[in-house]
Amino acid sequence: MNPTFVLDRTARELRNGTGHCFDPLTRTWTAATTGEAGDTVETIDAVAAVAWLQRHSQHPLRVPIAVIGPRDATSMQLGAALHVGELLADCGLVVVCDGGHGVTQAACEGMKRVGGTSIGLLPGMDPAAANSYVGVIVPTGAGEASHALIARAAFCVIAIGDGDDVRSAVALGRPFGKLVIGLAAATPIDGVVQAVDARAAVESVALAVLGMAPSA
Repeated sequence: MNPTFVLDRTARELRNGTGHCFDPLTRTWTAATTGEAGDTVETIDAVAAVAWLQRHSQHPLRVPIAVIGPRDATSMQLGAALHVGELLADCGLVVVCDGGHGVTQAACEGMKRVGGTSIGLLPGMDPAAANSYVGVIVPTGAGEASHALIARAAFCVIAIGDGDDVRSAVALGRPFGKLVIGLAAATPIDGVVQAVDARAAVESVALAVLGMAPSA
């Protein structure tokens, strides 16, 4: 069961179940600084908490979330990627990817539908190689090393599907201590937090943003 939070919009405080307040600057939970709650208190989930954090806390997470996956994706994987992009954009989070086709194109399309921002770190130098939904194109000319750039630059990684590219990116992300969330994969990968659907994947991202470890 995912945790819920209490948001006091007047006091601009987010509290957890033990009454501790979230400090957006340090991403830690500390003792409450105010007394009784105000009139604008509501109970919200982790995704809504991050949406508030990104838009109203004055200290949003400015590190992107990586989305990786195969070019030759299944319709289920493409649908999952599209929904992930929409949900991340709803949260006010930024996506970083390889800017290519398949899963990453679907994620970028989802971001664009909701007005979000995606960054494509292209393996080559030709901007025309990027899909039409990428918001910011960065031709790296780094080849396969661009996967390491994506993993290193990201706050955490959502790996949609499986295959050599996904396993390579996962292997690159984990040594950097990155949380890796798996979705719509035929075979689970060791050390990866598995999500049952796009919503669960973004909930895991949200918990990580709030300094809480998602369930494996």
